[in-house]
Amino acid sequence: MLSGNAWDILHLLSPAITDLVLLFRGKGFPKRKDPDLMRIDLKPTQTKKMDGTKVMGLRNVSSICSLSEMDDHDLSRLLDKPRLNIERQRSFDERSLSELPMILTRGSYDNYEGMHSPCGRSGIDTPASWDRNSFDPHPIVAEAWEALRRTLVYFRGQPVGTIAAYDHASEEVLNYDQVFVRDFVPSALAFLMNGEPEIVKNFLLKTLQLQGWEKKVDRFKLGEGAMPASFKVLHDPVRKLDTIIADFGESAIGRVAPVDSGFWWIILLRAYTKSTGDLSLAERPECQKGMRLILTLCLAEGFDTFPTLLCADGCSMIDRRMVTQSSLLNLSLYFVHLFLTSLDVYGYPIEIQALFYMALRCALSMLKQDAEGKDCIERIEKRLHALSYHMRSYFWLDFQQLNDIYRYKTEEYSHTAVNKFNVIPDSIPDWIFDFMPTRGGYFIGNVSPARMDFRWFCLGNCIAILSSLATPEQSVAIMDLIEARWDELVGEMPLKIAYPAIEKHEWRIVTGCDPKNTRWSYHNGGSWPVLLWLLTAACIKTGRPQIARQAIDLAETRLLKDGWPEYYDGKLGRFIGKQARKYQTWSIAGYLVAKMMLEDPSHLGMIALEEDKQRKPMIKRSCSWNC
Repeated sequence: MLSGNAWDILHLLSPAITDLVLLFRGKGFPKRKDPDLMRIDLKPTQTKKMDGTKVMGLRNVSSICSLSEMDDHDLSRLLDKPRLNIERQRSFDERSLSELPMILTRGSYDNYEGMHSPCGRSGIDTPASWDRNSFDPHPIVAEAWEALRRTLVYFRGQPVGTIAAYDHASEEVLNYDQVFVRDFVPSALAFLMNGEPEIVKNFLLKTLQLQGWEKKVDRFKLGEGAMPASFKVLHDPVRKLDTIIADFGESAIGRVAPVDSGFWWIILLRAYTKSTGDLSLAERPECQKGMRLILTLCLAEGFDTFPTLLCADGCSMIDRRMVTQSSLLNLSLYFVHLFLTSLDVYGYPIEIQALFYMALRCALSMLKQDAEGKDCIERIEKRLHALSYHMRSYFWLDFQQLNDIYRYKTEEYSHTAVNKFNVIPDSIPDWIFDFMPTRGGYFIGNVSPARMDFRWFCLGNCIAILSSLATPEQSVAIMDLIEARWDELVGEMPLKIAYPAIEKHEWRIVTGCDPKNTRWSYHNGGSWPVLLWLLTAACIKTGRPQIARQAIDLAETRLLKDGWPEYYDGKLGRFIGKQARKYQTWSIAGYLVAKMMLEDPSHLGMIALEEDKQRKPMIKRSCSWNC
């Protein structure tokens, strides 16, 4: 039932809604003498009632359901509908989208995974983002679309992707003029949400062709299923010929092959299928083979005793080597010990494990049950069961689990051991005791024998929510943590890629004195606007859109003015990154995707997966400790 305050809101909104209907019918606003008549705003705000008390107001009717399309019956339903509030602690996994207010959705859906995005255009001509106090297009959205379209790359007259950055002021182009697989994902989602799927289809097919190339780094041949990190289109105006050069890691810093490229390709293929309803692309023999080749690399059996995926440093978004062996030379035993207990991203990083899990689930929904696909499907199902149990049990950290680790005994033997990874309690960093709230939790950065990386990594935790690797309870706990530690994880510019930063002696050892990864900069605690779209999707899935709205409001104050930087520096993210490129494409696209998802939550269906209740394991550990 609605509270008294909520009924007051509906009572106060009645004349405003009536006025809007009259306006769209051409009758104009009636004259009113009531000075306290409220305007409908875009998000929850505090407004004053006649008696001076404060109530929560509602923001404006979303562009998803325009007033010109509504009749009197629809408007009456707005007032008569008994449940208008989004329940704060219930995720979309526990309820259908039809329970969302009519002002947030186009209609009712059985579940978000089964819906197709309406693909309404929101580009330069008709941006879907509206200013809070008017129905005029938001200027930032129009500028963002214009900037995004400038980054388009064409191959033989067809758009095949977007370059990483469009920064003419930078003297060194490096590889920012290439199309990166991971960088293109938010651009692809923006075009899909805007009803422009052709560029995404072209990209998927072109990268699939590149997968079939022979891949060598020096004299070593890479696996057949490896996807490129990036590719570049070369135009020969004389011969009128376009050629493509692909990079599989042989030109990358550290010469590390991108593990995440294949996962993003599978995830994007499903997003295209969900957005367009076109199953024919995923069912093509070459796409089926491409998925199987990617997964064959990951599902191969070996000596590993864990279902997680072992990988090298620098193989994902954090694409720089964080450990340099040369820095260990001539060091004292103290520094060697510091290195051995330092918190790096090689091994089993959360970002790769979450993407791996999501790619497995996406592939499972698209692979055919034919002779070749059946074996792959069986292996996927077995791996998913083991992987979800492992991640939810051993990567999850909340107040109770932290207290348990703090009290661990070491050197335990046999299958009855509680401290299965022989983690030394003294290796727990001091900062985590103050950082961990009593309500909330997250998936830590890395777990392997005698080593736990307690750092927060934004991308991995958001993907865990979207893929339903996190249980509904864990998803809520992650959002609780973000709210409780807003200053640390969001600050003045969303969002921290990792928290906290490593510094001093640890920075010297872990990064090899990397000048780009100084404390609170770049991958070492820098703030990356591209992460906005992941946060927004996670917020919508968990029923907490107000968190995303607040983060987007922060970003809008500076992104356009600062020239869409790649990242920001500083503990609060106040300064443009010292080596950040301007007009970074995924900063632009990430903002657009966040805005469009917030305006039309049905877009979530192309990127989120529902919880598989049949696979849900029994977890003995507490998911979130409550007072």
